[in-house]
Amino acid sequence: MKAVQFSSHGDRDVISYDDYPEPEPDRGAVVVDVRAAAVNHLDVWTRRGLPGVELELPHVPGSDAAGVVESVGAGVDQFTAGDRVAVSAGVSCGTCEFCRHGEASMCVDYHLLGEHVEGVHAERVAVPADNLVPVPEGVDWAVAGSTSLVFQTAWRMLVTRGEIRPGESILVLGASGGVGHAAVQIADYVGCEVFATASTDQKLAYAKELGADHTIDYEATNFADEIRERTGRRGVDVVVDHVGAATWRDSLRSLANGGRLLTCGATTGGNPETDVNRIFWNQLEVIGSTMATPGETSDVLSLVWDGTFEPRIRETLPMSETARAHELLENREGFGKVVLKPDSEW
Repeated sequence: MKAVQFSSHGDRDVISYDDYPEPEPDRGAVVVDVRAAAVNHLDVWTRRGLPGVELELPHVPGSDAAGVVESVGAGVDQFTAGDRVAVSAGVSCGTCEFCRHGEASMCVDYHLLGEHVEGVHAERVAVPADNLVPVPEGVDWAVAGSTSLVFQTAWRMLVTRGEIRPGESILVLGASGGVGHAAVQIADYVGCEVFATASTDQKLAYAKELGADHTIDYEATNFADEIRERTGRRGVDVVVDHVGAATWRDSLRSLANGGRLLTCGATTGGNPETDVNRIFWNQLEVIGSTMATPGETSDVLSLVWDGTFEPRIRETLPMSETARAHELLENREGFGKVVLKPDSEW
């Protein structure tokens, strides 16, 4: 079979789509015939090399995929051959104190398919059965394969950790990206007033289509200044910042007294200069969030399957063009998710 892989870290030229050993379902695992898989910024960082993460090379990236169960290993009784499934990337131990209290994403041994271990950008993959979510008939493969990681991340961050409430004002940075466009929809669904930033008129128009009440072109104006002006210097109740170093101080400056800054990532760097005085004087909260529990994942994906939420697809490519998919993300081209399909599916 064929799989996307790299044998060294580096630029996009290290990516290949070559022969790879056929997967075998170990106990508790399922082999999935992949029909669609999404590319996330995580795949770009993994390819470049993450500090402290030592990968067995060659490495198959990819944390999002969907397809049909081909075979099951011993001990698997929740799935059978022919079932439609999507992959949820978070792997937990099931026995630590956090797992026992239902907080799988806080597991002391938490890791992700595609980041810490072999991923799912291949024709067929072996995945723990606990990492699969049923996909109803009629759900398009591109939707099923591009939803899990970003929607579960945004759902837990806003609904569980951030406890957003109807009537609150929320600023979503980078609304054209995977997590950003999911966060806009979730905040609108809860009944919040949504501000969204993006870099082009087209991206801003898409953000409005998905539920943003107000949009800000962050390349034309400073978004914190704009928020202060539009809210009568009050600020917003919540800021969703997965950008990191480049936006951190302005995110804090955009918050109203008692506001909450929610973060699940740092695409521009994880060590920002911060304003401690503003945090304590304005009694702000900084809340981190990672992925989601299985229950949270099921909750939000049910709203994708029934059409309440819509993962916007910016482009669909064959897996042999994965380098181009990475380029789309790195250059911030387009709005929404980039989807791969095995070349055999074209």
